[in-house]
Amino acid sequence: MSKTIKKIAVLTSGGDSPGMNAAIRSVVRTCAYHQIECVGIYRGYQGMIEGDFIPMGPRTVHNIINKGGTILKSARSKEFMTSEGRKKAYDQLQKAGVEGFVVIGGDGSFTGAEIFNKEFQFPVMGIPGTIDNDIFGTSHTLGYDTALNTVIDCIDKIRDTASSHNRLFFVEVMGRDAGHIALNAGIGGGAEEILIPEEELGLERLLESLKKSKASGKSSSIVVIAEGDKIGKNVFELKDYVEANLPEYEIRVSVLGHMQRGGAPSCYDRVLASRLGVKAVECLLEGKSNFMVGMLNDKVTITPLLQAIKGESEIDRELLRVAEIMSV
Repeated sequence: MSKTIKKIAVLTSGGDSPGMNAAIRSVVRTCAYHQIECVGIYRGYQGMIEGDFIPMGPRTVHNIINKGGTILKSARSKEFMTSEGRKKAYDQLQKAGVEGFVVIGGDGSFTGAEIFNKEFQFPVMGIPGTIDNDIFGTSHTLGYDTALNTVIDCIDKIRDTASSHNRLFFVEVMGRDAGHIALNAGIGGGAEEILIPEEELGLERLLESLKKSKASGKSSSIVVIAEGDKIGKNVFELKDYVEANLPEYEIRVSVLGHMQRGGAPSCYDRVLASRLGVKAVECLLEGKSNFMVGMLNDKVTITPLLQAIKGESEIDRELLRVAEIMSV
């Protein structure tokens, strides 16, 4: 394995997700294994612009594999979106002797890395970290599995109340542009209906479905809604509409919000982060650049950053059919 690179930086950018710390740990320890230096960059690209770097070794990342969030902090940087800001960041990397970096984040973070690579021919690798699982080129992003388990736990608790009071609950989960969390958690939580951005259910069809549930003897129901679903302006207006048309239902709304991003990562996310971190560093050492590491068919793969950014992660059509059958 070529070792032309002697110092690698790692940063987290955009929204945090469980497993980011495990990925930082993996990058740092892979660098140590190959006897090259590693530095952490605080606060994402903004920290890169400001030169907010810290040397990292195997002992600086002990006891973080089980922690949610990111010890390197995360921030969005408007300055990095300008050529002047990126030049400042490049100068800081040069000054610190950094010869390549690994960014852990989503498509916005990858867009910044891809542009930076083109402008300065600077070696970069991406690790997908977002609970939405909406990155092309990987079956799982860091934090997605943990978020699913968090949502399932919440739905199970809400169902206890729904059953006790014969109520209809609308449970809104994260997923502005993709319905992966809503679809999988909806099936796993036994939801009567699942509303996602990729499928336009329509208000009338939703009402018909809820009427059928009531007629079939269901005394309570749970509808899981991705925040990006277009069936109503928002979940509260949807609640008012259903109440106006189905007065027999007592409806409550639960918006799970940022609790889905927090918490200790699942075993799957810890192992995934460890595998992707190793691959990202070793790709840089092999002279590869401008790729995202991901998981497909349980194999670690690489996808060009531009393709990961512009490609669309598709919803599983089979799962849609399973959801329909299970709602009978």
